[in-house]
Amino acid sequence: MPDTPAAPVIVADEPGTFPYGVLAERHPAILRQVAEDTPYGPEQRRALDALLANCTEGPVTPLPAGAHDRDRWAAWGMDDHAGRSWHDVPWLWSESWFYRQLLQAVGYFEPGPWQGIDPFRPAKLAELDAPATDEELAALDALDDLPEDERARALLHGSLWGNRADLGFRMSAEGAEETAAVPALVADDSERLWSLLDGSPAGTLCLVADNAGRELVPDLLLIAHLLAHGRVARAVLHVKPHPYYVSDATTADVLDAVRRLTAAEGAAGAYGHRLRAALTDGRLELRAHPFSCAPLPYADMPDDLRADFAEATLTVLKGDLNYRRLVGDRYWPPTTPFAGVTAYFPGPAAALRTLKSDVITGLAPTTEAALDAEEDGRWRTSGTHALIQVRT
Repeated sequence: MPDTPAAPVIVADEPGTFPYGVLAERHPAILRQVAEDTPYGPEQRRALDALLANCTEGPVTPLPAGAHDRDRWAAWGMDDHAGRSWHDVPWLWSESWFYRQLLQAVGYFEPGPWQGIDPFRPAKLAELDAPATDEELAALDALDDLPEDERARALLHGSLWGNRADLGFRMSAEGAEETAAVPALVADDSERLWSLLDGSPAGTLCLVADNAGRELVPDLLLIAHLLAHGRVARAVLHVKPHPYYVSDATTADVLDAVRRLTAAEGAAGAYGHRLRAALTDGRLELRAHPFSCAPLPYADMPDDLRADFAEATLTVLKGDLNYRRLVGDRYWPPTTPFAGVTAYFPGPAAALRTLKSDVITGLAPTTEAALDAEEDGRWRTSGTHALIQVRT
């Protein structure tokens, strides 16, 4: 990352820290939930139990020789980290390794009856089909009477706040940031974002998705609006090539979300039909690059992905994990310039992120001081704050 001094890489070796809690508590809970949600057979259950023991107490153990992606993971650091504690390797790497090993345990990649079965699908569908989703989709009807620019702003906030999309929509009203049930943004470059989408002729938007379900739906709504109103001529939605980080979006999740929209009434249904049309005529294209599941920062992206982003008028990277990969999963001083740590990115980039980890850049000193004084640092991981940051 040019001209930016390096900060320490985040590892999960210190009890009491957020990363340590993810490895020691969240990952075991995920394994228990996967076993509860799906009636896996004895072989898969034994493998899940073995993974539980390994990820909490054992060393990093390489993939078996026959694994289809063994060479890829070797290039991504597997052999270098083999034999070390999960807590002693970079946190971004160990988190990603956990999900790859979980898929190995349930037979996701191996020929057999469990091949291609998403272990997180029951949870994804339960959220997508929950009554709360109906309430969020119904909130779209209230946007129909707004001017286009206000509606676009509301949909941007809906995408930013994910499954609190209804609250995000309400932020479109003047003064709503002072009265809404969500806090003000810690950084807001939204005007710069819109300026990049005001060009003529309209260009291409790349959106790198984060979670499925009620967080993917607002992303799709934003894309549909930008296409319908000519702010972009084409959109490319980057999803994961296989299940990852519990709820990260795959192609199947996009189809489920579009299904949910088209089955809805009112404005939501209309958005769903527009998305179906855009998928079929090529104005909305899906991509699932293997590097989307890499345990590495985007600074290490391969040339073909770099070329993809370079062609875009704007690349929007959604969510916390994509932010960590965009700026580098390091203990940056919060006032580190966002433009500096993203200078390597091959085109204009925007981060839309709800804060759920320690990584943060681009804050004004006064903002950092006020947040630390109010919450004693918990604002970094609580999911109660968000940001929109843009680098042109």
